[in-house]
This record gives sequence, structure tokens and C-alpha cells, in this order.
Amino acid sequence: EKWNASGASDAVSKINANLPQGTKDMLSSASSKIQFRREHLRSPTIFFGIGEDKPFYLEKNPALLMPRLKHNVSFFYLNYAILTCILFMLTVLVSPSALIGMALLAFAWMSVIKSTESGEMKIKGLSVSQKQAYVGMSVVSVMVLFYLLSHIFWWTMFTSGFLVGSHAALRDASMH
Repeated sequence: EKWNASGASDAVSKINANLPQGTKDMLSSASSKIQFRREHLRSPTIFFGIGEDKPFYLEKNPALLMPRLKHNVSFFYLNYAILTCILFMLTVLVSPSALIGMALLAFAWMSVIKSTESGEMKIKGLSVSQKQAYVGMSVVSVMVLFYLLSHIFWWTMFTSGFLVGSHAALRDASMH
């Protein structure tokens, strides 16, 4: 109801109409392959092989290892994505510099929002519209977040890559 009243539905329709057909096809193909649905989330019992005789073992035959990796990545992909997100959030929580930086960024956003309530703000006699202030603040936010979170991002990617790779290589989920 609010979505239609805000004009957002019309804006999305206009954007969709202006997308090249190749882009539409690529997005459609990607969304059909990757589906974030609840039924694709595997339970901890299946993920950890609880109750199975030998849920984890090292496959010594390389010809059998690749099919196992492919099966596990496609079968547990949503669990792996959630694991990566949890690692990222926990790493942010234990990084004081990231927390302080994001708090300062939130304070800056609140200041810009408050300053532009009337539709514009003045900076050293120069009038800046609300839209210009938001665009400028968005650019600054992206740069600050890249700076603040780059080490967290890379640590998370390497750690989750190791955990996902280890799980995918060692977990025998062929019966699922």
C-alpha cells in the first residue's frame, strides 16, 4: 500500500523497462540458480552430520573429491552464506575502530538529516539541497566504510573460505 503510494513501484517499473534485454536475461538466470529460501537452509543435524556414522572424512581419491565439493557447495550454500555473515558481524562487534567509525558515521548522517529538514542547508554561505547533501554523504559513507571494513571483509572472506572449504571437502553428504 505504502509502496504504491510512494511512487516506488512506478520507479522500479521505469528502471526495469530501461534495462537492456541481455541484462534482464542475466539477472533472471542468476536469480533462478541462486535461491535464498528457507527450505534450502540445512539443519545443524544435517550440516554437522549428527547421528551419522562417519559424517566427516578425508576423501583420498581426487576423482571423488571434486564431485563431493560440488555437491556440498550446492547443497549447503545457504548455510555457508549465513556462516560468512555471522563471522562478519562478530568481527565487526570485536573491532573497536570499526564500531567507533560506524558510530561517528551514524552521527554524521543524523546531523545531515537534521540540518536538511527544511529541504536545504547552508555551508559557509553556500546553499546545499537535501538531495545533494544525501548524495555527498552517501559518497563519503561508502569511502569511510571501505576504509573501516576492508580488513574485516578480507579477514572474514579468508576465514569463511577456509571453513567452507574444509567443510565441503570433509563432509560426506552424498546421501542427502
